[in-house]
Amino acid sequence: MALTVPSPFATTGSTRVRAVGERRDDGVDTASDPATGHATGHATAERVLMDRVLTTADEEAAAVFLIPGGYDLRASLGILQHGVQDPSMRLDPGRAAGCWMAFNTDHGPASLRLDARRVAGQHPPGAEGALEPEIVGPESVVGPVHVLVQARAYGPGAADALAAVPALLGAHDDWADLDGDELAGQLPRFITRTRRARLDVRLPTAGRMLDFAVIAVLGQKITGLEAKRAWQYLVSRFGSPAPGPVPAGLTVPPTGEQWRRVPSWHWHRAGVDLSRSTTILRLAQRATALQRLAALPCGDELATRLMSIPGIGPWTTAETTQRTHGDPDAVSVGDFHLAKDVGWAFSGAAVDDEGMMRILEPWTGHRQRVVRLMYLSGFRRPRFHPRLAPADHRFH
Repeated sequence: MALTVPSPFATTGSTRVRAVGERRDDGVDTASDPATGHATGHATAERVLMDRVLTTADEEAAAVFLIPGGYDLRASLGILQHGVQDPSMRLDPGRAAGCWMAFNTDHGPASLRLDARRVAGQHPPGAEGALEPEIVGPESVVGPVHVLVQARAYGPGAADALAAVPALLGAHDDWADLDGDELAGQLPRFITRTRRARLDVRLPTAGRMLDFAVIAVLGQKITGLEAKRAWQYLVSRFGSPAPGPVPAGLTVPPTGEQWRRVPSWHWHRAGVDLSRSTTILRLAQRATALQRLAALPCGDELATRLMSIPGIGPWTTAETTQRTHGDPDAVSVGDFHLAKDVGWAFSGAAVDDEGMMRILEPWTGHRQRVVRLMYLSGFRRPRFHPRLAPADHRFH
């Protein structure tokens, strides 16, 4: 049976989080929705189960989670990494199924290490001992395949980081409607093939509003390479060293206060113009209120509140909520590439944003999932021109 893992994002009521593994008095196992803080019942529990607690100390916590049906850590969490040089997140190289990430919590900075391995058949709950991270190939597995994820957190925010793991692993990501006959029957064949092959991919709910809103703002109206370079430059200089026995260079992104202390010349050195740096400073000034938006469900109210901040539009909002809330319907309208990619994939010709939304309309409620499957399929539209070359004005 699943053990209770509270939502790390609920902001109402007591600040105490229920201990990992603590059960309700009535014996019913529950999990909380990161958007509402309300119990979601057995459906969520079936997607990520608490297997065992390894460590609970002031600045160190560890537990093992069981994910029935498989889980691809790299494909699922990869959208949270802002380039391979991201100082705040490291995915293990090659096929290794593990990662490091560092972030701020309500109780201070934390480092989180995740290791995944595949197991076959019914895993006996309550087994003691550390999990040895490894990948078991399909030829070695007999019977149902599940995944064990060992999570180890360090620092003042270790308990908060561990409580965030189920949402991070996709505990609240329910594909049942899209997998049903009515919607799945309308999907192109290459999408249905990809879905059957990638049942182990989940949409993560990270909940870190400031971090991912800043990342989205840095990406406004420039190339992805420039945006990743700016994030790497600023975080490595103005973030904080990650706590615990972490890889060299792992860095906690700046808090709101730390963003406000970035000198103007460093914004220029990072390639961030006045418009974007001003928007980031507005976000930093509202950091506490911004984090409260993590407790809202996906939808119009969340988008409206984000877009009430000057400099935040539909594209930035979608790019943020895809990561903070695991929003299954958020489409990055205004993206330089997305509409063209969707047009070529679904109709064989480039379309604009309006055409893209018409194409995706049958899967309203799941449009981000359809977009993820499109890219997971390996589809790439034909290229007729050289890539846009970044303009570097940092040293002018």
